This record gives sequence, structure tokens and C-alpha cells, in this order.
Amino acid sequence: MPGSARGLSGDRWSCPDGAIVSLSWASLRYLLPAMITNLRHAYRQLVRTPGFTATAIATLALCLCANLTIFAVVDAILVRPLPFPAPDRLVTVFNAYPGAGVERASASIPNYFDRRSAIKAFSALSIYQSCGFIVGGARTAVRVQSVRVSPEFFATLGVPMATGRAFSESQLTYSEDKVAVITDSFWKSYFGADSHVLGRTFLNDGLSITVVGVLPPGFRFPFCGAEFFRPASHDPRERQPINRHYNNWEMIGRLSPGVTVADAQAQIDAFNANQASDDPDPGDLKPSGFHTTVAPLHADYVRLFKPTLLFLQCGGLVLLLIGAVNLTNLLLIRASNRGIDLAIRRALGATRWHIASETVMEVTALTFGGGFLGVLLSFFGIRLIRLMGAEQMPLGATIVFDGRLAIVALAATVIVSLALAAPTIWCSLHANVAATLQAATRGTASRAAQRLRHCFIVAQVALAFVLLWGAGLLAISLKRVLDTPAGFDPHQILTGRVTLPWKDFRNAAARLAFVERLLPAIRALPGVNYAAINTNLPFAGEHDDFDVTVEGYAPAPGESAQAHFIAGVVGDYWPLMSIPLLRGRLLESADSHRPQAVCVVDEAFAERYWPGADPIGRRLALGAFTEQNAASVVGVVANVKQNQLTEGSGHGVVYFPYSAYAASSFSMLVRASLPPGALAPMVRKAIFQLDPELPVDDVQPMQARIDDSLVARRSPAILAGMFATAALLLTTVGTYGVIAYAVRQRRREIGVRMAIGALPQQILTQFLAQGARLLAAGIALGVIGALMVGRVLRAVLFGVDELNLGVLAATGGLIAGTMFLAVLLPSRRAARINPIEALRSE
Repeated sequence: MPGSARGLSGDRWSCPDGAIVSLSWASLRYLLPAMITNLRHAYRQLVRTPGFTATAIATLALCLCANLTIFAVVDAILVRPLPFPAPDRLVTVFNAYPGAGVERASASIPNYFDRRSAIKAFSALSIYQSCGFIVGGARTAVRVQSVRVSPEFFATLGVPMATGRAFSESQLTYSEDKVAVITDSFWKSYFGADSHVLGRTFLNDGLSITVVGVLPPGFRFPFCGAEFFRPASHDPRERQPINRHYNNWEMIGRLSPGVTVADAQAQIDAFNANQASDDPDPGDLKPSGFHTTVAPLHADYVRLFKPTLLFLQCGGLVLLLIGAVNLTNLLLIRASNRGIDLAIRRALGATRWHIASETVMEVTALTFGGGFLGVLLSFFGIRLIRLMGAEQMPLGATIVFDGRLAIVALAATVIVSLALAAPTIWCSLHANVAATLQAATRGTASRAAQRLRHCFIVAQVALAFVLLWGAGLLAISLKRVLDTPAGFDPHQILTGRVTLPWKDFRNAAARLAFVERLLPAIRALPGVNYAAINTNLPFAGEHDDFDVTVEGYAPAPGESAQAHFIAGVVGDYWPLMSIPLLRGRLLESADSHRPQAVCVVDEAFAERYWPGADPIGRRLALGAFTEQNAASVVGVVANVKQNQLTEGSGHGVVYFPYSAYAASSFSMLVRASLPPGALAPMVRKAIFQLDPELPVDDVQPMQARIDDSLVARRSPAILAGMFATAALLLTTVGTYGVIAYAVRQRRREIGVRMAIGALPQQILTQFLAQGARLLAAGIALGVIGALMVGRVLRAVLFGVDELNLGVLAATGGLIAGTMFLAVLLPSRRAARINPIEALRSE
């Protein structure tokens, strides 16, 4: 059988197809029993050393769990594309007025109508505005998240209707906007998945809204949990150029085929330059530095969280690297302990393949055991990180453990298995049999093996130093943020959002009448000390308003108008918030009914427009200044933080009586001696008794709002601290293991030296000096890495320099202390060796 002979010799190209199949089957029949035998051998070896096995599996599980948990967040927020067709073609378009202190503003109704046909770089351009609507009638009313959108919105996203149609141009007016496109979940929950839902109606803010379209299953607008969509209706007068910079709409676009973001940016820059000639306020526009930015939608949406998430993922990888180095050292020590056995087997004829396959199988069993446990732990890790506030991050609701993460876990396990097996196999196969037996009889290890293990210790120390450095910087930064005063006392304050339906509250008088009934009802509740209303509550995500004109104020040449916060207030707002009155008086309930408009400003506003002068009696106005809309300043209060504890000097706040700024949606604040959680049901009940159609949502303590604003700082600091602690523990254990093994391996040598006169202090000093050299080398490398990490973290640090000497000293001291203990224990054991017992045992 010549063909078979050639097949056995390896020349399979000359074999018939049948011979190849036979050869493959024969190879499989040979390899499968060999693999099973190696697996049994690996199992027996691991069972014989339960301490080593448990340590290795626990280390791998901890490191893989940390990486899988963080990767689930990074994957959901940074890696996965937006759930729309060709998501890389979606962009966001926003305005900016840096000279006015506004680095980012939204777009306007005139922007939308001007740009959608003039900018050819966009195949579709649309606007949207998130809001909350009341759905249902008496006793069934709930506030539902919704979005008002332009007709091209769904075409821009590339989402077709499951049934029905999108909005038309005519439905952008208030008279024709009583229509809605609903999501699949709203269709099922509210309409019971009625197949004839088109044309059916539901109550929305007291109005009958007709369903004209249903979105496909699985559609979710990632920027808010919208249940249905309404047209972006507006008064036709809002399209006039005078409203060109009244920015309260988000704008998104889809790039035309072959067009880049840079092309779109160039076109919109040219468009703005041409449009500047007919701008209503060209003198104010140029000093403000007005410009429009076109940015990829996904990248822009996650921009604030990207540096922190990448740092955490790198931290997880560093932790995995430390764990891998630790295990490599343990495996090398384990291989050294079995060196005689392997040398004898090789001397008796064992092949390199045989020894390598056994090593691979043993390491694979370890890594897959650790990987399986790590996957189980990552389920809890993902739940934990969601409880820590990850869901509040952009796209945070999509953080899950799914098949994609399972594939990553499998790939990571395989890579770690190969990385751990390679050094052990190399050392096992390249060890000289005679030298191994000779070293074993001397009780010493080769210099190469010692250098390799010492290099691993240095690497562990350096990596742990970097993690501890980063965690220390984040921790100090978080503390500085927490120590920053908000300007008010948030404790014992309950807040909630109330939206008045347009049908019953169409004008300011009707809204004021309801508010004046609401506040006495809230004050009558047990334990309530103060109650107030504010249309622009701090830490509620509100934005700046441009249109404030101060009588007699002339901007300096080149100076831009400044953006300010505007709020309508009624009730005991300032005593409730413990905001000090600096001058004049506070607003009173009677101010809402006086013909002469009044207002209160904060210290930042007063210092900007009347530095060193008395602001009481000065006048200002919303929009252009006229005698009809002028308001006199009656008081000055202290500054408060509006959106972040880290924000700089205040932009200035103007507080008007609610009647002058009577928004249909406002925040209710209650300070009471009762805990906010106990007060909330009573407040809901009081509002329900006033109007059963008014739901109260977003009910939470004021402190919770501040805490929510710190999610992007608190969670990374906590996770970085956990990673650094684990890294320090692994480094300490790894160092202790290597030094302890060196002491045991050199036991005979130490016995001989002590027998001929060496003192225990000399032995102790020798090992401590060795540990000190390794520590110094590791810290030197760690400082270099830490400096690089500091530059990366610079953008997210607050009140702390990336080269903070205190963090440097604390990090170095902590690592030095733990390393000293890790080296001291085995060194003392070496100094206490009895030379007679050491020589006798050998």
C-alpha cells in the first residue's frame, strides 16, 4: 500500500482522499486518549497541592471578574455602536458661546429650518427635545418620558415604522400636533398590543392624542427612556431670526454618502459666516465666540465618561497582568520543585511534546477553573456596578452579561492560559538535565531562574504602584469635591417634579392659583417646616438663559454677553435651602400680585454688573429692556452651585416671582423634621387631593441629586481603590512566595554558611537587602508609569495636581511597608535556620 506509506510519512498531498480521512481519524483516536490521560494527570497533580490550586483559581477568578465587569461597562458605553443603521454616519450639531461662558449650547428652531436644506453634507437633519408628559386621567395619571421631534427624526436615525407613519410638516403647529408615534413597549402596556391601534387615542396632558405610528420592537431611544414621540410643535413666530440663538433643541444629522465630519463642519462654518451679516445682534455675537460644532453622535454622547472608563479598563488589565505575573512565578516555583522529576523523565526518554502537553493541560485546567468562577462572579460584579450608579451613565441601561461578554471571557481565558503555560514550558524544556540534577544536589537554583523570578517581582511592584497612584489621585480628587460647599444645606429636603397639563393650566394666572393652593397644603403636613417652588432647581440638569439685559450696563469693547440662570420662585425657598440673604430682602408671596416686577439676584450676578455698588433698586429685564418688562432688584443672596460641585465661579442667577416666570413644570421642595422617605407619600397624597390628574415624579432627597452628580467621580474612585487593594495584596503574596521559596531552596547553603561562622543578622540582612533592591527597582519603574497615568487623569481630577507629592509618598510608603512584611517573614525564618538540622535534613 504505497499510498498509506506516503500518508504515514507525512506527505498527505499524495494521499487519496480516503487515506487523508483515515489519517485524521487515526490522529484523533491517538490524541483523544492522550488528552484524557494528561487531563487526569493534571487533575491528580492539582489535587495533591490544594493550597496552590485554590490560590491560583482565586487569583484568576478575581482578576477576570474585575476585567469582565469593567469591560461590560466599556462595551455598552464606548464600544457598541448606537442601535441604528450605519450609526457612524450620525452626528450631533450644537452651538457654543465660549465668550459668554457657555462651551456647549443646543440649537434653535431657526437653526433647524435654516440648515436642513442649506447644508448639503446632511442627507437628513432633525431636532428633538426630551420632556415629560402626563398620560391618563383622574386617578390614573402618570408622568411618562417623551420626546418632541421634527418630521425627519426617524428617517435621520434610519428607523422605519412597524406600522403607520411618521409626522408631517403640517403637524409642527399647535393646532395640528395632537398626534403621537408610540414605542412597541407603550403599545403593549397601554393598548394591550391592539393590532388596530392606529387611530386610537390616549390622554396626554388632558388632551386627546391620536396614534399615527408604532415603532418596531426593540427600538429604544438611547438618550432617554421615551415611551412615545410628539411633533416638535411651535409658534411660527419662533422661526424668525430674532430667535436664532434661543437654544433649547438638540440637533442630530445623518451624513450624506461619501461626506466626512470635516466636510460637514466646513459647510456649516461657511453657512454661519454668510448668515452672520443678517444676525439680529451681530455686535453681541462676535465677542461671544459663537460657532457650531459637528461631532460624531456616539463619541460626543459618551465624551465625559470616556477617559474614566478607559482608565478603569486599563486598571483592570493591570490587575490581570499582576495576577498573571504572580501565577507565573508560582508556576515556575512549582516547576522548579518538580525539576528532578522532569529531569529524570527526560533522561529516561520522555519527549518534549509529552512534557509540554502535560504542562499545557495542567495550566488549562487551572485557568478554565478560574475563568468559570470569574464569569460567575462577574454576574454579581455587573449588578454591583449598576447599583453604584453605572445606569446613570450614557447608555448605562444596556450594561448586561450576554453572549458577547461570554465570548470575551472565553478568549481571555485562552489567552491567559497560553501566557501562563509558555514560560513554564520554556523553562522545563530548556533546562539542562545534568545541571538540574546538580543544582538539586546543591540546593540552589540557576541564576537565570532567579533573575526571571526577580524581574517578575519588580514588574508586580511597578504595576501595583501605578494602580495605587491612580487610586490615590482619584480618592483625593473625590474628597476635594465632597468638601466643596454647594452653597446650601441639602439635608432633610425632599424634592419632586410637578408638571401642570396645558389643557387646564394654559396661562400664568391659572398656574399661580394652583401653586398658591399647593403650598399651604404642603405646609400643613406633619413635621413640615418650609415649602417652596422653583422652576430651575439646582442639580436638576437645567441650563443657562441668555436673555438678561441690565439697565445702564454697557459691555466693554469685545466683551460678550454673559449667560445666566433664570428661576421662578415662590414660597420659603431661601430659608428652606439655608441660602443667606446678603442685602435687601427676599421675594414675598405678595410680589406675585404687585404691578411692579421685582427680582432677587445672587452675589455673582451683582458683582458682575454692579461691582462695589449697591444693586438694590437697579433694574433688569428678560430679553430687550423696556419699561413694561423691567424688574427691580430687591435683594442679593449668596451663590449656590447649579449643576456640579466642581463648577467654577457662578454664572449668576436671577430669581423672579413665579408669576413672572410661570413654567408649567416646576420643582417642589419641602424641608421637614421627618425623613424624606417618610414624607414622600404624604406629599403625593396632598397633591392628589388637590388634583387627581397631577402625578409627582422624580421624588428624591436633595442630597440624592448631589450624589447623582458625583457618579462619574465616586464610582471610578471606589473601583480604582478596589483594584489597587487587590493588586497590592497579589504583589505582597507573590513577593512572599518567591522569597520564601528562595529561603527553602537555599536552606542547605544557609546551614553551611552558618556552620562556618555566618551570623543570623548577616543572613537576615542579606535577604532584606535583596528585597530592598527589588522594591527600589519596582518603585522606580512605577514612578515613570505613574507620571504617564497622571497625565491621562488630568482631565478628571479636581483640586489635586497629577504630580501630588503626598500621593507619591503615601503610595511609596504603603508598598514599602507591605513589601517589608512580605520579605521580613521568610528572612527571619532564614536567620533562624539551625545548621545541624539543615545539613541533617539534606
